[in-house]
Amino acid sequence: MTSARTARRAAALGLGALWWWAVLRLALEPRAGVLEGAVAAGGWGLSVLPVHCVPRRRAVGALEAGRWRRALRTASGASPSGRPGAEAGSGSEVGSGSPSGVDGP
Repeated sequence: MTSARTARRAAALGLGALWWWAVLRLALEPRAGVLEGAVAAGGWGLSVLPVHCVPRRRAVGALEAGRWRRALRTASGASPSGRPGAEAGSGSEVGSGSPSGVDGP
């Protein structure tokens, strides 16, 4: 376990040093080329990856699957079961009455 952690840290340190070399060479050397640019852009691109994401089921405030599909079906007048005119619920949901979502004249 400790050797794997040490290897990860060494790899991160080595790749970080390589990225800084490329960035400093681009900034300070007038003849810096495509290699330095590719390393710098690739390292920056990796830094903006969303590595702290969690699965949607575990995310706080995540919407359940199918929410938009149900809302669009309800707003278009179709029931979630796919049968037009069949009421989906008790009528307390937004858009369960008329297609505009407003009941009455």
